[in-house]
Amino acid sequence: MFKTLLTLLFAVCALSAQAAPDPALVRQLADEDSSQKVAAIQQLTQTADPDTLRVLKAMSEDSLYLAGDKVVVIDGDAAFDAASGAAIKKPETADAVTVNNRLRGELANALAALKLFDADPAVRLASAQKLQSSVSPAMVPLLARALAQESDEKIKSLLTLAHAQANLGNRDPAARLAAVRALAKTSSPAIKTALLPLTDKANEADSRVRYAAISAVKAIDSNLSRTEKIGQIFSGLSLGSILLLGALGLAITYGVMGIINMAHGELLMVGAYSAYAMQSLFRSYFPEAIDWYLLAAVPVGFFAAALVGVVMERTVIRWLYGRTLETLLATWGLSLVMIQGARLLFGAQNVEVANPSWMSSGIELLPNLVLPWNRLIIIGFALFVLALVWVLMNKTRLGMFVRAVTQNRQMAGCVGVPTSRIDTLAFALGAGIAGLGGVALSQISNVGPDMGQGYIVDAFMVVVLGGVGQLAGAVWAALGLGVVTKLLEGWAGAVIAKIVALVFIIIFIQKRPQGLFALKGRFVE
Repeated sequence: MFKTLLTLLFAVCALSAQAAPDPALVRQLADEDSSQKVAAIQQLTQTADPDTLRVLKAMSEDSLYLAGDKVVVIDGDAAFDAASGAAIKKPETADAVTVNNRLRGELANALAALKLFDADPAVRLASAQKLQSSVSPAMVPLLARALAQESDEKIKSLLTLAHAQANLGNRDPAARLAAVRALAKTSSPAIKTALLPLTDKANEADSRVRYAAISAVKAIDSNLSRTEKIGQIFSGLSLGSILLLGALGLAITYGVMGIINMAHGELLMVGAYSAYAMQSLFRSYFPEAIDWYLLAAVPVGFFAAALVGVVMERTVIRWLYGRTLETLLATWGLSLVMIQGARLLFGAQNVEVANPSWMSSGIELLPNLVLPWNRLIIIGFALFVLALVWVLMNKTRLGMFVRAVTQNRQMAGCVGVPTSRIDTLAFALGAGIAGLGGVALSQISNVGPDMGQGYIVDAFMVVVLGGVGQLAGAVWAALGLGVVTKLLEGWAGAVIAKIVALVFIIIFIQKRPQGLFALKGRFVE
C-alpha cells in the first residue's frame, strides 16, 4: 500500500508546477553529520512547501538514498529525483540515508508541522495536537504562518499554545515573557515541565521572565489540582453508580426479608459473566453486530441473576427466616459454591469483556481531563435503572405489596398480601438488579470468579447508611460514599480511604441507627 501511494505521490508532484525544494538542502539530508541533517530538515520545514512533505516522508520511511552526488527516492523498481520529483532511471548503486532516533523525532515533528497546512481540518487538528508535546524555537515562523491562516477556533487555540511553547527558547526576553504569560492559563503537565527550567536563575537571566515563569507554574499547579478534583469526583460518581446498582437489590431483599445475603456480590458476578457469554455468542455467530452485544446482555444479565436468586431463596434462604446467624453463614457458603462454579465454567483467570465501539474514547472536558464514555453511560444506566425501580415500587401493585411487607409483615399478611410469594419476587428483583450492576461493572473492571467479593461490604455499607428499604437513602449513600472514597484515595491511598469511610459509617450509625432516611409508620415506632 505504501509503495503504491508513494509512487502516486511522486507522479503527482512531478506534474505539478509548484517550486521544488532547494536541491542544496535536499543534498544536505544525506550528510554524514546528523546535526547537518537536522538543520536541513528544519530549514526545509520552514518553507511549508508541499513537495517538502514527500521528501521528508520518504526519509522517514527509509526510502531516501544517495546515488553519487544526487539524492534519490527508490521505491521498488521505480526511482525519483528527490528534489524535483521527476522519474529517473534506477541507479545501479545507491547508499541508504541513515536515520537515527534523533532524526526520526525531528522528522515526526516536521511532518506534523507541514500537515498544519492541509486542506482537511481533521488532519490539521491531529497535527496541532501532536505538536503540543514537542516544539522547537526553529518552528516559530512556521507556527506563526499556520496560526495566521487558521480559521478553526479549536485548532487556533492549540496552535497558540504550540507557538508560545516554541517561543520559550526565543532569544528575545519580551517574546519569552509573552509566551510564559500565554502558557500560564493552561493546565497541562507537559507545559509545566517546559516552564520549570525558566524558574531557575541559571537558565533564565531575565528576572521578569523568571518571576513570570514562577507565577505561571503556580497557576498551572492550581489548575491541575482543580482538574484532579473534578476527575476524582467523576470517578466517585462512577463508583457510586456501581454501588447503587449493587445496593438497590440488597436494600429490597434486606428490607423485605431482613436477610443478610453474603452471596449478593456473586449475583454481580453472574451479571458480568452474562455479558461475557453474550460477547462470545455475538463474536461466534453475529460478528457484524458485535457492537450490540451489550444491549443483549442487559436482559440476559437481569434474568440470569434473578433465576439464581429464586433458586437461592427457594432452596436455602426460605427455611432460615428469622435466624440471622444461620442465614449469614448459609449465604456465605452459597457464595463459595458460586465462586467455585464460575471457576469450573469459565476458568480461574479473569476473562476479557471489551467495550463496544460506541463506548470507546470520551469527552475531553479539559486538556488533561477526559471523561470516558463507558463511565458516563454507566452513570446514565444506573439512573435509568433507579427510575424503573422507583416506578415499580411506587406505581405498581407489586411495589405496594413489597412496601407493605417491609413496613409490617404480619399486618400485610392479615390483609391478604401473599408474603411468601412477595419474598420470592422481591429476592428475584433484588438479584436481577445486582445482575444489571454486574453487566455495568464488566465494562470498567476485570471479570473473574472473585469480583463480587470487593463490592459486597460496600453495598452493605450503602444500605445501612442510607436506611433499610429506602431508595432515596441508597442513592445518596452510594453516590456520597463513592465520591468521598475517591477523594480520600487521592489524599491517603485506597486502604486508608476504606478505613476512614468505615469508621465514619460506624460513628454515624451509633448516632443515627435508622440511617439517612428512616422508615415511617407505627410498626417502626
